[in-house]
Amino acid sequence: MEIATLLLAALACVLSLASLLRRPSGGLTGEDLEKVRQDLLAEVRLTRQELTGTLTQGTAQQAEVQRQAAEQQDKHLQQAMQQLAAQQKATLDSTLSQLTLMSQQLQGAASQQNQQLEAIRGSVETRLSALQADNNQKLNEMRQTVDQKLEKALDETLNRSFSQVSRQLAEVYKGLGEMQTLAAGVGDLKKVLSNVKTRGILGEIQLGAILQELLTPDQYAENIATRPGSTQRVEFALKLPGDGEQPVWMPIDAKYPADAYEALLDAYDTADPAQVDAAVKELDRRVRSFAKDIHDKYIEPPATTDFGVMFLPVEGLYAEVVRRGTAQRIQQDYKVVVAGPTTMSALLNSLQMGFRTLAIQKRSGEVWGVLGRVRTEFDTFAKALSQTQNRLNQASNELENLVGVRTRQIQRRLDEVSRLSPDDGGPAQLTGLK
Repeated sequence: MEIATLLLAALACVLSLASLLRRPSGGLTGEDLEKVRQDLLAEVRLTRQELTGTLTQGTAQQAEVQRQAAEQQDKHLQQAMQQLAAQQKATLDSTLSQLTLMSQQLQGAASQQNQQLEAIRGSVETRLSALQADNNQKLNEMRQTVDQKLEKALDETLNRSFSQVSRQLAEVYKGLGEMQTLAAGVGDLKKVLSNVKTRGILGEIQLGAILQELLTPDQYAENIATRPGSTQRVEFALKLPGDGEQPVWMPIDAKYPADAYEALLDAYDTADPAQVDAAVKELDRRVRSFAKDIHDKYIEPPATTDFGVMFLPVEGLYAEVVRRGTAQRIQQDYKVVVAGPTTMSALLNSLQMGFRTLAIQKRSGEVWGVLGRVRTEFDTFAKALSQTQNRLNQASNELENLVGVRTRQIQRRLDEVSRLSPDDGGPAQLTGLK
């Protein structure tokens, strides 16, 4: 309001100055202008002072208003904080009361649960005690039963064991007697084997057993002269198919240099290199002499094969001959193959397969002839079968004609008869049909 008054005073001064300026120039003097200027300056100073005082007073009033507003705001804030603190305290009190109530409820539930657990524990302990007593009783009963059964089974087992031991002792005594008899027989066998003739017979018997087991009687021969015009007879000879009617013989002779082989075994036991070397040389000489006899006495192609077989009845002897290279040397020098019991069986099995192949080849021509005759008979059978099929078709057509056409005609006649009534003179018409 005071600022507006000051502005109006300043405006009045300006209007006074403007009115003075509008006066005629002749009526306005310098003194008047100076007076007007002084009045204006005084008025401006007064207005400035009043404005300054007014501004100072307004600033003080505004500061007081702001201070009062701040105090009022502080009062309101303190009141709000007090209200908020009261609300929070009320909330905390309510929460504490609820927590106290929940704690009391939990304590009650825990107490109740403890009581229930105690009751359950008591019930479980009672049942466990009863179960334990029952189990102990049953275990005692089972123990007694098992003891009785074990005692009975032990008695039976002991009785059986004693009986079995008694039988075995009796068998042992019997075996001891048999071993004594066998020892006597071994001594006799040793005496037999000390003779060269009996050693050859032993190898011959073993070779004959192998041939008899693996071949048929018509595939080999015994004690036969394989060389034409010779009186030397080999123990066994395989009958191989030849180009003509006469077979080709493969001579097999059994040899057993037992004394040289036993000397070599004794030399191995003494571990004397010189003695072993001497025994090896003697065995090699004996085996080579046997191979030379087989080559000179029994091999003569084309009546025989160009090689023969020397059978050694002991596997250890055969292994020694092969290991020392004697078998390879006599095969190269005399065309004689050395065979032991195992290799002899393998050789005969291979020859048996060859025999079967030759038999199949021999029978193949006969099979083709039979197949040709079967083919001719089959052509004749096909022609007869075609004629029979034509006749069957003709008979079927005639039967279809008979069954179809005649049956339909008879059916029509029967339908006419079934449609006749007694009033239509049925019997007369039936008579006319006849």
